[in-house]
Amino acid sequence: MEEILIALKEIKKDLDEQRQEIRATGINVTDKVSKNVNKMLEEKFLVWEKKYENLKKITENQEKRIYFLEKEARKRNIVFFGIEESEKSYENLENTVINWISQYLNIQLKHCDIQEVRRVGKKEERPRPIVVTFTTLGTKIKSWKRRNTLKDTYFYMKEDYPKYVLEKRKGLQEQLRIEREKGNTALLKYDKLIILPKTNTKRKLPTSPNSGTTSKVNETSQINKKNKIQKPGTPVIRSNSISEGVVKPGMLNFLVNKNTITASNHNPGKST
Repeated sequence: MEEILIALKEIKKDLDEQRQEIRATGINVTDKVSKNVNKMLEEKFLVWEKKYENLKKITENQEKRIYFLEKEARKRNIVFFGIEESEKSYENLENTVINWISQYLNIQLKHCDIQEVRRVGKKEERPRPIVVTFTTLGTKIKSWKRRNTLKDTYFYMKEDYPKYVLEKRKGLQEQLRIEREKGNTALLKYDKLIILPKTNTKRKLPTSPNSGTTSKVNETSQINKKNKIQKPGTPVIRSNSISEGVVKPGMLNFLVNKNTITASNHNPGKST
């Protein structure tokens, strides 16, 4: 009986050891599997991240191109507001626009000067705005410069901006007002707020014209004195300047007297 108990204890001991080994092996396998799975996921994540960055760059470039193309497409457009909506066809609308521009902007246009005209928005009681695409940018600029002639009328003109630009300009209106209240020169250019630097209004005082004239006259007189030409037949008058090599009369008398005294000392028999 004791032998059986001993054998059972040994069997139990062996089972416990095997169980521990199985657990340890399971933990190791789990760790290895987890590491392999994490490694695979990291590699796939890096690949996905790289693809995402490439797609992001492509999308940004496409957005920039669309932005540029839309800006260029609307560059020759003007939106006119208040023109009566009574046309029955595209030809009628085009003629209405040409006649209106001739009457209110005093610009004579032909059909070849207009690329496209169209009403925008839902039809309501008041007339919808008209988007006019001119054939050339010069014709558009010429028409745009005449917008001040509509000051005392219920007509008006606006630049043709995309919806997101209009929203951005609307959001910049408050900042534009604040900058102008500060005394700054600010304006909206497309979708940006531009603040012009303040110019220094202080001016330097001009120098006195009399002083300049006097100095010039003095310089001229000095030059004339130096460059004065002696007239023929008149005696030459030299200056008494030692720098010119001419001995002054006082010095000449001194030398003559000195020579006379020296000669009398050598010949005392002669009278001076």
